[in-house]
Amino acid sequence: MRTEDTIGIALEALRRHKSRSVITTLGIIIGVGSVILMVSIGASFERYILDQVDQFGGNVFEIHAKGLQDIGKETLTITIGDYEAIRGLSTVRSVSPVIFLSSRVSYGDQEIAPMIMGTTKEIFHNWSMEVAKGRLLSDADDQGARSVAVIGSKAAEELFSNEDPMGKRISIGSRKLTVVGVLDSLGSALAQQMDSVVYIPFSVAKAVTGRTRYIDYISLQSTVDTSLAQADIQSLLRQRHNIDNPEGDPDKDDFYARSVEQAMEIISAITMGITVFLGLIAGISLLVGGIGIMNIMFVSVSERTKEIGLRKAVGAKRNDILFQFLIEAIVLTLIGGVIGILMGVGIGYMLYLIARYFLGDFTFALSVNAIFLAMGMAVSTGLVFGIYPAKKAADLSPMEAIRWE
Repeated sequence: MRTEDTIGIALEALRRHKSRSVITTLGIIIGVGSVILMVSIGASFERYILDQVDQFGGNVFEIHAKGLQDIGKETLTITIGDYEAIRGLSTVRSVSPVIFLSSRVSYGDQEIAPMIMGTTKEIFHNWSMEVAKGRLLSDADDQGARSVAVIGSKAAEELFSNEDPMGKRISIGSRKLTVVGVLDSLGSALAQQMDSVVYIPFSVAKAVTGRTRYIDYISLQSTVDTSLAQADIQSLLRQRHNIDNPEGDPDKDDFYARSVEQAMEIISAITMGITVFLGLIAGISLLVGGIGIMNIMFVSVSERTKEIGLRKAVGAKRNDILFQFLIEAIVLTLIGGVIGILMGVGIGYMLYLIARYFLGDFTFALSVNAIFLAMGMAVSTGLVFGIYPAKKAADLSPMEAIRWE
């Protein structure tokens, strides 16, 4: 029998049983759609997070004590001397020390609890921040221990509502400071915390906290390759902290020295793992859909046993019958796969529009690889789960099949 005749018979059988064919494809539609949707959501959020981190620049470094993250360890291990020594490295530039304050900030009846950072003017360059009103902190502010502050856009909104913050006096604990600048908003939900920060001169933070030796954090930019700058920073701090670590084991250090680039790699690995996990969970739907196809194909074989016997009696070969039922299974999965892809992309795009409304700058990342993978999985599912019932149909004896009632 010619191949095109076998394909025509298979398609005619699917057409005669439209309702059953539609129900059979539902599992594949849901499975493929879920895979596309989950992978696209994971990729979109990965792109969103990486874009937000990347705005600070790939050569930005952060240095802080491990105690800031590891509960139970000594928090204060980074010193002002470390900061000054790092400033002298040829591989770094724009170095800024930071002391965190835990006071509340108030203006009139309004009070907020933002992050307060005592720092120098270099912090704004490191983090690519620009002023919307007024000015940034200056060297003169730090050298003269001036009672001034630069505040984030969200902090300004919460403290002053519709008032102009410029020149207003805010209270940080018992100390009064004059607002000399308001920063531009970073423009995303992820960076809203940064929009609430209050920046004061480093010398003022030292006076308020009584710190004469230790600091919490150092921000800097490297002038060359980040790996070379990181090696210089680690070597210097290990030497200054008397850490015997010739093998360069980070676990032996009492500090973290990481670039934004490394943070992006960590985030990318985490989000990729989550995306793969979600894709695998969604793939279970494909497995369920495949089992549904196998069951329907078994029913089809039982219903068409006499037809199979007649076809074999008039000359149809075993391979013709096998091929016919495989074609039916594959066509069902192909149709379900295409509809599932369209459904996954459509729902994903609607979720993107919702996310963009709430999060601002959000990109819909449609994974082409995920589309091909889901389609390949769908066809493979139809092939794998269609083989057994197709083989059962092909192995029927013509005489037994004709007598089947």
